[in-house]
Amino acid sequence: MGDVKPDQTLDTKGLNCPMPVLKTKKALNSVQSGQILEVITTDPGSKSDIPALLRRLGHELVETKEDGGVISFYIKKK
Repeated sequence: MGDVKPDQTLDTKGLNCPMPVLKTKKALNSVQSGQILEVITTDPGSKSDIPALLRRLGHELVETKEDGGVISFYIKKK
């Protein structure tokens, strides 16, 4: 898959659980259906927490990237 172009970016670097998950849930409310939300975090727990949130809410995790302890999630809103 090529580079995903997000419609909105949420930067939660430096925040610990549960803040990245809570902020992701809130940010998803502000994007339109079909748009891509990029979530950037440094919280290692987010690697399991954010995909679990998306499964619960029914949104699609398009791509996950990890680089030097920074994790980027690309989420397509249902």
